[in-house]
Amino acid sequence: MPNYPANLRYTKEHEWAKQEGDLVRIGITEFAVEQLGDVTLVDLPEAGTQLHALAHFGDIESVKAVSELFAPLSGEVVEANGALLDSPELANDSPYHDGWMLLVRPSNPREFESLMSPQAYEQYVGSLEQG
Repeated sequence: MPNYPANLRYTKEHEWAKQEGDLVRIGITEFAVEQLGDVTLVDLPEAGTQLHALAHFGDIESVKAVSELFAPLSGEVVEANGALLDSPELANDSPYHDGWMLLVRPSNPREFESLMSPQAYEQYVGSLEQG
């Protein structure tokens, strides 16, 4: 059963967001990783890139498919996880820690509060699995 840490917020596109002071760390969920299979490539924007909530910001490629990544909130990319360029499998091995994707300075911090709680995300994933 996938793990959904209580200190994160989630999107229906299977990204997670973690508040860290005035920044937000972003990655993909364990559920997304399980659906993708072995990740072979992660394409992320550079620092300084402006993100728009729910807009495409990059791609993740696996042995099964290429999937788009969507921003949970609007803001400026402060840092992209360069370790994913050389070791994309970090997204599989540690989606909530070493496999994080972006560190963002939100332009509208209230967007974070509108993301799904762990309980809401777990119910959402459960509805997908039953469907």
